[in-house]
Amino acid sequence: MKAFQLIPAIAEYADFKTYAQEAGLGAEDLILTNEYIYEPTISALDLGCHTLFQEKYGMGEPTDVMVDAILDELRDKDYNRIIAVGGGTIIDIAKVLAVASKEDKVDDLYDRMADLHKVHELVIVPTTCGTGSEVTNISIINRTTKGVKQGIVSPAMFANEAALIPGMLASLPYGVFATSSIDAMIHAVESFLSPNACAISELFSKSALHLILSGWRAAVDNGDRDAWKKYAARFLRASNFAGIAFGHAGCAAVHALSYPLGGKYHIAHGVSNAILLAPVMRFNSEHPAVRERLAAAYDRCCHEEKTCTTVEEKTAWMIARLEHIVKHLDIPTSLKEFGVPAEDLEGLVNAGMQVQRLLVNNMRPVTADDARKLYQEIM
Repeated sequence: MKAFQLIPAIAEYADFKTYAQEAGLGAEDLILTNEYIYEPTISALDLGCHTLFQEKYGMGEPTDVMVDAILDELRDKDYNRIIAVGGGTIIDIAKVLAVASKEDKVDDLYDRMADLHKVHELVIVPTTCGTGSEVTNISIINRTTKGVKQGIVSPAMFANEAALIPGMLASLPYGVFATSSIDAMIHAVESFLSPNACAISELFSKSALHLILSGWRAAVDNGDRDAWKKYAARFLRASNFAGIAFGHAGCAAVHALSYPLGGKYHIAHGVSNAILLAPVMRFNSEHPAVRERLAAAYDRCCHEEKTCTTVEEKTAWMIARLEHIVKHLDIPTSLKEFGVPAEDLEGLVNAGMQVQRLLVNNMRPVTADDARKLYQEIM
């Protein structure tokens, strides 16, 4: 088993101004963000940094075309440190920029992934509460020429610091909160169920899941769509803890089978994961070790909601609770809403089964027939 490591350094700040002062931001720094984030929170500070707004180079999740355009824009600029302020797209792009030399394109980085090294110091300020990507060393890029999302992974892609600022979540729309927090929940669950989990990663997984479920009970379940903002620090910390956990233990079948949905049909990452969550959890619960772990998660997170005594009861309640949250947050549970035709089933199966780096983390082995049944359940 690999040793548990906690990278990068993690710090919490009262607001962005406090962070900027302590970090000494200035002319040798590049702030990569979105204009709608920059204007209300950073612009007035007059920091003198280079700035680049991601949306000027493409919308949505990162693609090879978008990242190559950004790399082209930065070739003649000199900066030492990258300050990534944003959600998953910003963070994934920033990790690529941190290891890219002036002449690189995205394909070059995939070709020499084993030999990447850090070119720029990297600080990540997350503005969503889902990816936990500020503490992981992977960047997911939609390689449009191949029709699949694919990860670039390297120790050099770890940030030097993850700066947690709860106030940066203030402008997050409810829909983005819903899908991103679901993503954090799935990170927590899959890392906890992973055969690669260790005692320390399990602490982070269970703590993340407890923070998310208790946060929803306190904020979302009362019907006030904006009440979650009172608990922004809790959700941000949960996302961070889940990122630490899956950075060690890995994710599994939910993520593996969701990648083809994002790559071909452009379904948002959190949504595609949410659609697959309940079917995959029911499938996994046939494995006795999964039932034991889900029961342990119930004991940590759900025992106050309902009294269950047996492992089977606890497992069923835990899965039902996860499924209820997806439905309560108005996240689609069927691919029909995205126009995915039934005749695409075999293509999904073939693409999903290629994501073996994640499927091998699934406690219960997933065959092509299993994947076919899981996709059929959501079509």
